[in-house]
Amino acid sequence: MRWISGWAWRIGGAVGVIWLVGVALMAPPSPSSSSDPRLSQRLQRAVQELDVLKKQNDDIRQVLQDFTKQVSYINNEGGGGNSQLSASNPAVVAELQKKLEHAQRMLQQADATGDQKQGTSDFTPTLEFEKTRRHVVKGVQESWWYISDQLKQLRKKVEAYGDYTAHIDRILKEGLDHTRVTQLDLKRLSNLDGLGSWREQEAADLSNLVQRRLHALQHPLDCPKAKKLVCNLNKGCGYGCQIHHVVYCFIVAYGTKRTLILKSRGWRYNNAGWEDVFHPLSESCTDPSGYSHSHWPGSNETQVLDLPIIDTLSQRPPYLPLAIPQDISERLIRLHGDPAAWWVGQFLKYLLKLQPKTQEMLDNMSETLGFQKPIVGVHVRRTDKVGTEAAYHSIDEYMGHVEEYYTSLKLQQPDVVKRVYLASDDPSVITEAQKKFPDYTFIGDPNIAKTAAVATRYTDASLKGIIADIHFLSLTDYLVCTFSSQVCRIAYEIMQSLHPDASGYYRSLDDVYYYGGQNAHNQRARFPHTPARSDEMILRAGDVVGIAGNHWDGYSKGVNRRTRQNALYPSYKMEEIVDIARFPSYAEEDKRSGT
Repeated sequence: MRWISGWAWRIGGAVGVIWLVGVALMAPPSPSSSSDPRLSQRLQRAVQELDVLKKQNDDIRQVLQDFTKQVSYINNEGGGGNSQLSASNPAVVAELQKKLEHAQRMLQQADATGDQKQGTSDFTPTLEFEKTRRHVVKGVQESWWYISDQLKQLRKKVEAYGDYTAHIDRILKEGLDHTRVTQLDLKRLSNLDGLGSWREQEAADLSNLVQRRLHALQHPLDCPKAKKLVCNLNKGCGYGCQIHHVVYCFIVAYGTKRTLILKSRGWRYNNAGWEDVFHPLSESCTDPSGYSHSHWPGSNETQVLDLPIIDTLSQRPPYLPLAIPQDISERLIRLHGDPAAWWVGQFLKYLLKLQPKTQEMLDNMSETLGFQKPIVGVHVRRTDKVGTEAAYHSIDEYMGHVEEYYTSLKLQQPDVVKRVYLASDDPSVITEAQKKFPDYTFIGDPNIAKTAAVATRYTDASLKGIIADIHFLSLTDYLVCTFSSQVCRIAYEIMQSLHPDASGYYRSLDDVYYYGGQNAHNQRARFPHTPARSDEMILRAGDVVGIAGNHWDGYSKGVNRRTRQNALYPSYKMEEIVDIARFPSYAEEDKRSGT
């Protein structure tokens, strides 16, 4: 009976796996394994898998024995060798059918477990592997931006020739479809061989490490004697700017190993202070007093330091953004496409823990708005910033990138509902979007946009509105906005704490990611470049270039640190230089937390 031999083979396979796991557990460790910090985790996981496999083997064996007895009874005893008698017995047939279905479920469960084991791995990719994989992803995108821009320029030159323009339009359409499919394949490739599971676990491990350190920093063993850094929340700017100001204070506190004391009473957004909206930064150490007090930079012996805003900071420390800590740099660079944004996101994760009433407000809004995924977040910045800090961008420009996201998503989800969470400081934007794009479901609150106007910006309603906008924008699957906006950048930074790597989950219409008051943002040339035009840069392999911006057409602009030339350069030939800084050791805190 072929199906019995198939089951026997599966059972034999399960027994074989159990035997192999047992041998692995009993085998003496290799000389190098004793230095593997994850050895105990692997052993514990192996024991757990052994238990699961043993139980599945016992269950399948029992089902097989019962089923074999039943068949034997029909063929030899109950049926008396009469196959027609056995087939005509409804009770016997029903019992056999029941056991067959149960056996099938058991085998499916075993197969699913096996598939899950294949999807997880102790394999940790090398740093070069992950960097190269991201270079390919970036290269595909930059290549398409270059090709499409060049074709569009060519189309303008031959507008009088209909056959040529139609041909160019077809190339643009089909070329974009080629790019979408390649990007989808690259995305799938990044999750094969256990890489997706590794990223999930590594992201969780790194985040937990940083959060434990921040908690230890904010809860010193002896608060009256602890070194402290005092930060005044009321910087003279908007909500997004003030939140980034607190993050800057927190990073300096981490870099000086001082407990951050946030002075927020009389906050222009909420007179009751930070703690009325978010959890306090510490439950045990909020007193700014000490035996010695000084303004920044003070000295290492000074107990309490007052920190100025980043714009006026003298003797700038090396650990300001976009720097990341040296002790986690290799792991973070391997894991993430934008390590600096991930690092900032960890401070926001600690800072923006909501008070129950704030959480309830957001939960009610989510239910009222019908917020659900998949959904794209769009933030349209207008009013006081347009024409000064940012250029005007039409809603059509934003929605062009939204449409491209959903067109790509349809390769996997053909019947997807196109939803957009639309946030703006101009209420007319939501009305305009609904009229121009009726095939989209727009989710947003025009009242939030009204409170974001300059005249009503510093009110309780405005505070709730901006908190809600940032919250929902960060929860979207893809973000279309302008990185010149602090609101947009905060949403992007929070995104990094919600995913293993969300560095590609955005499209900015203007700037690349930056942090206000940051240290230099540099890139390095991977290959030389000989200019084809007068406005292009000469590059040698290894040249360091300070980036001013990406033009999203295959070129970026910046200054060559070697030649001082300020010009365009091909984006695809560059790699990011991650700024790595020495922070104080948190080994004792890690030891206390059992890390």
